[in-house]
Amino acid sequence: MKKHNKYFLLAFLIGSFTYSHAQEKATPIFENGEAQIVPEFNNPDDWIRHDLWVETTFDTDGDGKLDRMHVDVTRPKQTDTEGLKLPVVYETSPYYAGVAKSVDGLFWNVHHELGETAEERVHPEVKRRGKRPIISNSQIRTWVPRGYIVVHSSSPGTGLSQGAPTVGGDNESLAPKAVIDWLNGRAKGYTTPDGNETVEAFWSTGKVGMTGTSYNGTLPLAAATTGVDGLEAIIPVAPNTSYYHYYRSNGLVRSPGGYLGEDIDVLYDFIHSGDESKRAYNNKTVRDTELKNGMDRATGDYNDFWAGRDYLNDMKPMKAALLMSHGFNDWNVMPEHSYRIYKAAKEKGLPAQIYYHQFGHGGPPPISMMNKWFTRYLHGIENGVENDKKAWIVREYDDIKSPTAYEDYPNPDAKQVTLHLGKGGQEHGSLSTKIQNNQGSETLVDDASISGKDLATAKNSNHRLLYTSPTLTEDVHISGVAKISIKLASSKPAANLSVWLVSLPWNGEAKSKITDNIITRGWADPQNYKSLTESEPLSPGKFYEMSFDLQPDDQIIKKGQQIGLMIFSSDSQFTLLPKPGTELTIDLDNTTLELPVVGGKLPF
Repeated sequence: MKKHNKYFLLAFLIGSFTYSHAQEKATPIFENGEAQIVPEFNNPDDWIRHDLWVETTFDTDGDGKLDRMHVDVTRPKQTDTEGLKLPVVYETSPYYAGVAKSVDGLFWNVHHELGETAEERVHPEVKRRGKRPIISNSQIRTWVPRGYIVVHSSSPGTGLSQGAPTVGGDNESLAPKAVIDWLNGRAKGYTTPDGNETVEAFWSTGKVGMTGTSYNGTLPLAAATTGVDGLEAIIPVAPNTSYYHYYRSNGLVRSPGGYLGEDIDVLYDFIHSGDESKRAYNNKTVRDTELKNGMDRATGDYNDFWAGRDYLNDMKPMKAALLMSHGFNDWNVMPEHSYRIYKAAKEKGLPAQIYYHQFGHGGPPPISMMNKWFTRYLHGIENGVENDKKAWIVREYDDIKSPTAYEDYPNPDAKQVTLHLGKGGQEHGSLSTKIQNNQGSETLVDDASISGKDLATAKNSNHRLLYTSPTLTEDVHISGVAKISIKLASSKPAANLSVWLVSLPWNGEAKSKITDNIITRGWADPQNYKSLTESEPLSPGKFYEMSFDLQPDDQIIKKGQQIGLMIFSSDSQFTLLPKPGTELTIDLDNTTLELPVVGGKLPF
């Protein structure tokens, strides 16, 4: 009898252990304030993937029905088998279904006089690609194993999403808002684009974080400006925060780097991958009416059209925590795009941090930074990330994953140092803190066929004016926004104005670092000397005064170098390219450069 009791007790204990083990549910794991990879979430074969269509509040393709956005979901199986609810990492894009080919004539012809309109360009058709249910695989392998659900959606008028692309119009903000509303049970999702069978996000906690790069980084900000409940945090990477700042600069028609002749209507054609039967209506109402009437390539002035595509104007409702990321040498989406929004978010009292690296377009923050941000605001783990340093900057010779922490950006120890010009700019004039009176004026002759690099490296040239500091005896740390105040006259009623800040001697080696030569740049239209919204023709020979910012930067210029201010007219990489011959005359006594230097003017 005792023997039987012993076996019974052993069997009971084994059974109890097995039962207890079977009842342990997989849940997110956190260490050092970061979500860890959970083995039970890490098998792609176990993930549940499905798609649906979320109904929005708008009809932009003219069919009399509310547009529905195509959405895909990737989630751990435990959201079905164990009733697990998880937060969502969400990325939306106009690119998922493919883009137009880069055919001859896609871009506007930039070889014409200022104020003229180029001949009509070519309008290519996008050949849509991609099959349901998979919209994208981005973000999935990073976040699903760490205890998140990943959601994608195609932007209006792209892929299998209904509607029209508007390139910064209201529907591009309201579309991701609708998806977030659906994740919180406030909007309807359907199994098909036109049917009535609904889908519910029963697996969602309602906490959503958004991220993405470039256009995909713009849309998290667009969603955040709606103030939608449930969007807790965004991590935009190199976002375009203002289409005016992307396609214009201080009144000047300026192309994004690498895409000479691109404009907002070009981008529309590039992404318009939606329903072929709706494209003619979309083209007529959006591209050929709204965009054509608003973009104004003749003057480059800021107007209501551009104001409606500037997210800085829409930030009042925003309440999501912001981790911003950008490259200081991004000449496509310039670094000002992130800085202006980061600055405004801080002023609103929102949790905000900024990560800047020294490279070009793209480049997310290190995964650890993103992980802590999402862990804090989506999982609600009190990891103290909101108390960390505000600015994380990759120094010139550091790995992109190893930023240096600073109290803020710009560096709080940076002070504006005013630098004055000394004559001799056709060779090398001077740039110093000393005021030099009676310097007179100097003239340059525009020639768009000469590159900025060739102008900067020429020993002498009448096509640019170059003013250089003394050779630096110690490193100079620039942090913030440089500003030029210039007094100039033009020989014609319209002229381009381009400004480069360079580090000399120029490093001409093939493997030179991106930070070696160009420190920062800026462009402006002298016709907008008084107003960004109203330009006026220049009276040839008359002097005008204007001030404008160069692009934000944080860079250490090594001792032994010289800082050079180069003033020229047409920039072969960015501006319209008129015939050579326009003369710009610079009044040296009334032209200054304000440079944000850590430690003030002592290094000079």
